[in-house]
Amino acid sequence: MPAASVRVGCCGFPVSRPRYFESFGVVEVESGFYQPPKPSTAERWRAEAPKGFQFMVKAWQLITHPPTSPTYRKLGTDHPARLDRCGHFRSSPEVKAAWERTLGLARSLQAQMVLFQTPPTFRPDADRLRDLYAFFERVERGGLLLAWEPRGEGWTRKLVTRVLSDLNLVHAVDPLASEPLGRIGYFRLHGTYRDGRPVYRHRYTDEELGKLERLARFQPTFVFFNNSDMYQDARRFLRLL
Repeated sequence: MPAASVRVGCCGFPVSRPRYFESFGVVEVESGFYQPPKPSTAERWRAEAPKGFQFMVKAWQLITHPPTSPTYRKLGTDHPARLDRCGHFRSSPEVKAAWERTLGLARSLQAQMVLFQTPPTFRPDADRLRDLYAFFERVERGGLLLAWEPRGEGWTRKLVTRVLSDLNLVHAVDPLASEPLGRIGYFRLHGTYRDGRPVYRHRYTDEELGKLERLARFQPTFVFFNNSDMYQDARRFLRLL
């Protein structure tokens, strides 16, 4: 597969931004998940980036994760008072406002795509599916592609395929752990796995990177490393391509 059709980067900036911009052509803005940066900060990043550099944004956790999630420990002070009405795509003013904040970040960065990663607690029961469909059917997309990374039990290949098709979503997945679906590849490499849970402290072997290269058959494919050695492994993968 031509290397030009594969964009490689990291989930967040593991090194200084100038050094990162010299190494890669795309980044997933991980800080958007914990606490979205201010518009002025995002606009500065956009101005600093070279021409053609692409930004992807991870949606704010207030949309996808309930306040019982351990990720809320990294939530800043700038958030709504009623956190109990956040997460799991609830039909609430707080979730709506969180999406507007995420959309504003994406616009400031001139992003191409927003990623929604759902926690293992978001299982495909009737109530969760209802809220998932209601959110994506009514949300203003602003010309963005929207990607979804389901996790946890119950999300069968058949069900995920149906949801992706019904809601016009891109499948975000670790292709070394689960089968990619759809026409666009959005790969998130979380390291290795133990008892179904990601172990981020991992350095990818040459064999694993070779398998990843063979899986990058979509047009286009975005590959984001999210492991402890993400910067080094992403550079090794670029050399392989």
